[in-house]
Amino acid sequence: MANKFSELRARMTPQAQARSAATANAMLAEMPLNELRQARGLSQKMLAEVLHVQQPSIAKMEKRTDMYLSTLRSHIEAMGGQLEVVARFPDGAVKISNFAELDQPAAA
Repeated sequence: MANKFSELRARMTPQAQARSAATANAMLAEMPLNELRQARGLSQKMLAEVLHVQQPSIAKMEKRTDMYLSTLRSHIEAMGGQLEVVARFPDGAVKISNFAELDQPAAA
């Protein structure tokens, strides 16, 4: 007999619930593009329509490990998000601003 997850969670210790929540949050904070698209409730076909490309192009892009930032940015924006490039160092993180306005001409 299957148990509801809420019932199983209720029987967990507070420490186990906290560990479980932390693990879930970590998993949600980092995922491949295809999982992100699915989590946003979008199909490859739906995303292809927004980007004005064919569905196989979306499948191919989701498998790539190297792409232009502009391509990734378009993909993220089509899902309703905003791409930020952040460099992380031992003494802190810095948001790289060069890529914030890719469509805007550089100021003279």
